[in-house]
Amino acid sequence: MRSIWNGAISFGLVSIPVKLMNATESHSISFRQIHLEDAGRIRYRKFCELEDREVDSSEIGKGYEDADGTVIPITDEDLAKLPLPTSRTIEILAFLPEDRIDPLQLDTAYYLSVNGAPAAKPYALLREALRRSGKVAVAKYALRGRERLGMLRVVGDVIGMHALLWPDEIREADGVAPDASVTVRDKELDLADALMDTLGDVDLDDLHDEYREALEELIAAKAEGRELPQAPEPEGGKVLDLMAALEKSVRAAKESRGAGGGAEGTRLPGGKARKESGGGTAAAKKTAAVKTPAKKTAAEKTPATKTPAKKTAAKKAGTGKTAAKKTAARKRTA
Repeated sequence: MRSIWNGAISFGLVSIPVKLMNATESHSISFRQIHLEDAGRIRYRKFCELEDREVDSSEIGKGYEDADGTVIPITDEDLAKLPLPTSRTIEILAFLPEDRIDPLQLDTAYYLSVNGAPAAKPYALLREALRRSGKVAVAKYALRGRERLGMLRVVGDVIGMHALLWPDEIREADGVAPDASVTVRDKELDLADALMDTLGDVDLDDLHDEYREALEELIAAKAEGRELPQAPEPEGGKVLDLMAALEKSVRAAKESRGAGGGAEGTRLPGGKARKESGGGTAAAKKTAAVKTPAKKTAAEKTPATKTPAKKTAAKKAGTGKTAAKKTAARKRTA
């Protein structure tokens, strides 16, 4: 992996020499501009407007145009001499919980690699300190002619860095939200929750760029003179009832995951159940559930009523036997 910047991480009084390299790469298919008549390549040539002649890259530099049109040349040497402590240093400013960083600020991702054997120990120290704390480091650094904000975090066994947009580079969302008069009912929220639960989790490694695959197939078909693939007809233009669309989505998601069909019903908001196939309705099941305790109550009453009667009869019988024994004893004594 080729490094694009060499410098050091400043961690208090600790300096860690590092190399910066891109952590991502683009797999987008690029196109050339062509002349439609003969497919000739279209090229842009750079002309000096004062001399009206083409110039090459070695003659081109940077310049700042002032408000009155005056152009002030700025050389690479001028930029290198800027009095910035971050010109060759990733200066850590603070350690924060990761949720303090607004995802809208996240920009290009990089890997930080040690630059030389002596950097291994302090690099590992910073990495393990970040891992154990569960925090990220917020830092400043300079790259490609400007000072930037960065976020350092642990990525596996390396330290990764995300370039961050400055807070004033994030636009306010004025006028983006829907009209405040729009209301969402609890039943709609319940169905949305059910749909979210049914769709479940996804392994991001299984996702791929279907547009790029379709574009590659289109290019191959045109190159081989085959029939071009056709796009399916769009289903737009229909205004659907939101509740009906949500219910249909939940059922479709369950069926796609093998949870649909059978005698199970899909429970909808409000305690109602939709009959999927076969079996009785929820109301019939509820009635059966009510009848069963009634029978049990009758059964419980019967032994409760009979038991005292048996005990009373037993007491009477016992009392009569005792009296007879006492009379017999008196006669023998006499």
